[in-house]
Amino acid sequence: QVRLVESGGGLVQPGGSLRLSCAASGIIFSGYATGWYRQAPGKQRELVASITAGGTTTYPDSVKGRFTISRDNAKNTVYLQMISLKPEDTAVYICNAKNWAYDFWGQGTQVAVSS
Repeated sequence: QVRLVESGGGLVQPGGSLRLSCAASGIIFSGYATGWYRQAPGKQRELVASITAGGTTTYPDSVKGRFTISRDNAKNTVYLQMISLKPEDTAVYICNAKNWAYDFWGQGTQVAVSS
């Protein structure tokens, strides 16, 4: 059974940092591109970071310079390091893994940025 399990979310003050982890099982992790999406109440899900199997990363302007995605294929894990967090970063952060044939999603982890 394929599973993507996120961890590391929580409540943090503006300007703080968090590192999210996504542990995959049931797939050959190195065969998938991976990414992090977020969805806030009343807003559409948006991609915040992606990394290909070859290590190419992509970020939207809203998080560029603050978020860093990385992956450890040996551990079947993808990470999202977030710094200088803003209230508008508050959302459920969801892990994704996809290739030409499949598209898998985790359940998400809540990130709340508030003073």
